[in-house]
Amino acid sequence: MPVTFGQDKSSRKTGDLSEFATRKRYIDTALRQMGWKFDGADADVFEEYPVEGMAGIPGQMGYCDYVLFGRDGLPLAVVEAKRTSRDPNTGYKQASLYADCLEHKFGRRPMIFTTNGFETYFQDELSGAQRKVSAIFSKDDLQKLMNRRTEKLDLMNIPVDDRITDRYYQKEAIRAVCEKTQQGYRKHLLVMATGTGKTHTAASLVDVLSRGKWVTNILFLADRTALVKQAKDGFKDYLPEMSLCNLCTNKDDRNARIVFSTYPTILNAIDDTKTLEGQRLFTPAHFDLIIIDESHRSIFKKYRAIFEYFDAVLVGLTATPKTDVDRNTYDFFEMPHNIPTYAYDYETAVYQDHVLVPYYNYEVKTKFLEEGITYEDLSDADKERYEDDFIEDDGSLPDFIPSAQLNQFVFNEATVDTVLQDLMERGIKVAGGDRLGKTIIFAQNKRHAQFILERFYKLYPQYSSFAQRVICEDSYAQRVIDDFKVAEKEPHIAVSVDMMDTGIDAPECVNLVFFKKVRSKAKFWQMIGRGTRLCKGLSCIDQIDGEYTDKRRFLIFDYCGNFEYFRQKQNGYEAKETKSLTENIFSKRIRIAMNLQEAAYSDAQYQEWRSELVDTCRKQICTLNPELIEVRLQRQFVEKFQKPDALECIGEGDKGELIGKIAPIVRSQDPDEYAKRFDNFMYGLILSHMEQMPSFRSAKKQLQNMAALLEKKANVPKVKEKISLIREIGNETFWEANDILLFEQVRRELRGIISILVEGESRKMITTSLSDPVMEQQEGVLLDQAYDFEDYRQKVNRYVEEHGNQLAIHKLKHNLPLTEIDYRELEHILTVELGSREDYRREFGDTPFGLLIRKIAKLDHEAAMQAFSQFINDQSLTQSQIAFVHKVIHYVEQNGYMESVTALQKPPFDKPVSFLKLFNNTQREQLLQVIHSVKGNAENVIA
Repeated sequence: MPVTFGQDKSSRKTGDLSEFATRKRYIDTALRQMGWKFDGADADVFEEYPVEGMAGIPGQMGYCDYVLFGRDGLPLAVVEAKRTSRDPNTGYKQASLYADCLEHKFGRRPMIFTTNGFETYFQDELSGAQRKVSAIFSKDDLQKLMNRRTEKLDLMNIPVDDRITDRYYQKEAIRAVCEKTQQGYRKHLLVMATGTGKTHTAASLVDVLSRGKWVTNILFLADRTALVKQAKDGFKDYLPEMSLCNLCTNKDDRNARIVFSTYPTILNAIDDTKTLEGQRLFTPAHFDLIIIDESHRSIFKKYRAIFEYFDAVLVGLTATPKTDVDRNTYDFFEMPHNIPTYAYDYETAVYQDHVLVPYYNYEVKTKFLEEGITYEDLSDADKERYEDDFIEDDGSLPDFIPSAQLNQFVFNEATVDTVLQDLMERGIKVAGGDRLGKTIIFAQNKRHAQFILERFYKLYPQYSSFAQRVICEDSYAQRVIDDFKVAEKEPHIAVSVDMMDTGIDAPECVNLVFFKKVRSKAKFWQMIGRGTRLCKGLSCIDQIDGEYTDKRRFLIFDYCGNFEYFRQKQNGYEAKETKSLTENIFSKRIRIAMNLQEAAYSDAQYQEWRSELVDTCRKQICTLNPELIEVRLQRQFVEKFQKPDALECIGEGDKGELIGKIAPIVRSQDPDEYAKRFDNFMYGLILSHMEQMPSFRSAKKQLQNMAALLEKKANVPKVKEKISLIREIGNETFWEANDILLFEQVRRELRGIISILVEGESRKMITTSLSDPVMEQQEGVLLDQAYDFEDYRQKVNRYVEEHGNQLAIHKLKHNLPLTEIDYRELEHILTVELGSREDYRREFGDTPFGLLIRKIAKLDHEAAMQAFSQFINDQSLTQSQIAFVHKVIHYVEQNGYMESVTALQKPPFDKPVSFLKLFNNTQREQLLQVIHSVKGNAENVIA
């Protein structure tokens, strides 16, 4: 009796209820959500579908869990289901055998899904490797993929349209992505200096991939609505025949081939946008290509669900890749560090190809911005002004104002006037020298921006709208940006708070003012990129070349030591990925609840508190909406922890899942931000006490300071009610109790009044006018290259070529034996100076250092002749034998050594007479000894 693969549906109901339940509860539901029909005349899903000839054995039957049919009556995909507790890929081979049978029956191989209801894997065995997907695809999407099998063209034969991209590096970038795509890679990263045409390149790539029938629908993501609009406008010019949709405006047809969106907009659209039939429009395989524009923060955590949901080829565009541990651009795109799919750096663009203009920088240090304001250092007149402006209500006078407080709430007229006057005097002029060229001033905050405007119009009252601020909360900020980008329109000075730091294309911009400290390398170079674009025909006047036409450079005025900072710390400092208050609070509650499981907290009062904590967490989990995509992607963990007893005992694995998978998606209905901030602080204090962390001391001091400030507001009724507890916090007896329940009491009772403290804490804006002398200034001192995109292999090749006189390399090139010191020097060069040991292993495997260097450097001709000279001289060789030896010498010169003597039996050594026939045994042995010795000098070390 033949073996049967799969079972009929009835036996599953009784014999394997959990697998059957998985199918009914999860897989059937997921298929219906994708529009698949189980019943009726138009049914296209068949369960327990019988197939014959399993494993190539005639008559052997199998039963496919699901077969999904297309409109043409041919199977599109076979689905193999496993129970939720099993790895879905345990059924992959079985599914592949089903596909064999279906292919034999219908003449077309179906695609394969394996799933356990929580995890789903997909493979089209004719198109690429298996990959994890978020769900089984819709019929339209599967038909699209099936058609693509026969429609796809060789991308390397699709010409790049010069009307879209005509620069060599843009074409190289497109070809690099196309080549990798055809090889099966699905993530690509293009690193191109700001201003070199990333949007042009993206549009041209879309054009090539579309004409090559590799993509149909495209999603373009940016992190601001202004950049979404800018990208769509660009694509409209480059690809006028394509249908486009700006999802943020809600005015365009969402069925367009290219959709432009911000991250939150597309995330919401996945859940909300439906077809006429009520199905999701943006299904998991709807988009074939997702282009991610300058999306450092967004791609790593908060909106990662987008990339887990959509099964699309990803192309990242950036000028400034990040290499932080928690936000590494290369890791996200699954690439070796510093080796993107294609890189075109700022230095090449500026100094070799001249497609960007260079910057010229003025660095100015004023005493106050550098050192702060010290009362004793002021002149008598300034001391008098200082006393008038800074005296407190209680008559006290601060001795010192730190530099960090300047432009936060302390604003000095003289400092801002110095900056503005310097800009107006030394900045690049246009319009025959009568007008300052387009300028962006990067301000610290809204107050600072407004103060700069006020001082500008005090100094230059003849202007009315010459300078304007660009702040996100201003109603018409986008209109100001649009006007700024038009040469003759006002404003000519844009005072920006974060809105124009990145992404804005304004070729006429010729002056940048860094009036805030920047410590992020990526942001710093993005800001510099605002001035790099060429501007043909722009008539300029500056203090370097006088009057000229066509933008030659742009100026940077740095008053906050940014250039000096990046000279000392080339990689800058990147702030860690921030979590929401709700995520932090949930995570800390879980950690506290886990700590409360210990025997030290077995008393009823502690366990009562633990029950409250876990009940709160579980309620948050239970209120998660399973229809939201970010929740559905974590369904396995959501359902696990929704069970009543799931948090009774939290293990390490549970903690990791709760903090890593659940915390980012929980929500809080509490509208009081200050109360939540206090919750987060107090839970942190409690944890630091429970886990005996050093941070407890600073948290204690901070709470005491809060209590002292609240005590000063005892006249407020709500504070007065809690005054006894507030006073206790200041006493050491409170802390000597070492009781976390007291800390929890503080959290509960004070969270509702903490906003009074925060509101009272806001500092009034102080405007003063003290003389702020310039301490130091320099100009034209450029920074070193910011990003190194050279392949490790290329670095090694270049180093060897440029350092032929280095002792170890010289010895290898001249066939001289290496010492231990030589070997260590090579090791240091290859695994420390030029890269890491991992880089070496990745590129060159186990190749000894000496052999690698010899292969790159080749063998000196005279050294090669010398190595073989004794063999030639000592033997009475025929002309044919000498000619053969010269072939060997030439081979060794070009390749550095001969890896294996089997090469002597292959071209060019096999004709006209073979090695074995040409030499006798003694000659062969002697020649092989020389060949081995040449190789040995490159891999052996002498004492």
